[in-house]
Amino acid sequence: MSEAAGVRPRALVLRALGLGDLLTAVPALRALRRRLPDHEIVLAAPERLAAPAAATGLVDRLLPASAPGRAVPGDLPWTGPPPDLAVDLHGNGPPSHLLLQRLRPGRLMAYAHPGTPDIEGPAWRDDEHERERWCRLLSWYGVPADPADLRIPVPATPSPAPGAVVVHPGADAGARRWPPERFAAVARELAADGHQVVVTAGAGEEATARRVATGAGLPADAVLGGARDVPFDRLTALVASARCVVVGDTGLAHLATALGTPSVVLFGPVAPRLWGPPPDARHRVLWHPDGTGGTARPGDAHGLRPDRRLLRISVEEVLGAVRGLPTPVPTS
Repeated sequence: MSEAAGVRPRALVLRALGLGDLLTAVPALRALRRRLPDHEIVLAAPERLAAPAAATGLVDRLLPASAPGRAVPGDLPWTGPPPDLAVDLHGNGPPSHLLLQRLRPGRLMAYAHPGTPDIEGPAWRDDEHERERWCRLLSWYGVPADPADLRIPVPATPSPAPGAVVVHPGADAGARRWPPERFAAVARELAADGHQVVVTAGAGEEATARRVATGAGLPADAVLGGARDVPFDRLTALVASARCVVVGDTGLAHLATALGTPSVVLFGPVAPRLWGPPPDARHRVLWHPDGTGGTARPGDAHGLRPDRRLLRISVEEVLGAVRGLPTPVPTS
């Protein structure tokens, strides 16, 4: 890849998904940053991820790109010469491949698919953790990537509630939302244990968060966010200094992992081996699959109603997991 006089070469990375998706891609992004120190790395992702992407320290610029659900964007507002490199961290099929190929990149890294036989990438595996999947892709192309290299920096912003237990009842699909009354029961017991409890809410989740706080007998100011997303530096500071995070299979769980904060993560329609934290005493995953649990995706992760496997998790089980977590080491 050549560099014209005075112009940095550019690498375009497609990952037009959510916060958790961005954070699981951190090891791959770090590998690219290490291999391409002189490139401008441009991340095609939803505009609301501009602050999280910048906070990783691995992305130079965000190119706004989104689509409903987990679909591939219809186009990318790319300007100027074609990217020197395009990397598909979004999917494994023609929609994302062709979207990037239309930009005529100097090189394209992507998984192989029969629908785009000109791409000679590695074979896709359904039963693979998301962090490992994208690191394997880059490694196949000669860019060493370590799935364990997933930490992000702690911001200088002070925490709004140092040492609090953070309870996050939201998720972008009903299938991954544990019932609010159960979150309220957990929050009530942890407050009775002497913990300060903060209930966080993403944009549009304020009603659920307030229902949890009210049911737990917490003050109104225990709810953080809801009308809009909590500013990412403030949210990151809160999680980084938290006693622990109690959360479903959603973005805040990945933020706790990326910061090394103890967490209890509740799984239902998707196995933790695909989206869970790495094996570590700081993280507890709770999951009750059918039978032996051999199916990685036994339910619909985007269903409207709480998955039956998620509903098998009891309040007492969550409380036991929280109480059994190690005390976090203060982050410097």
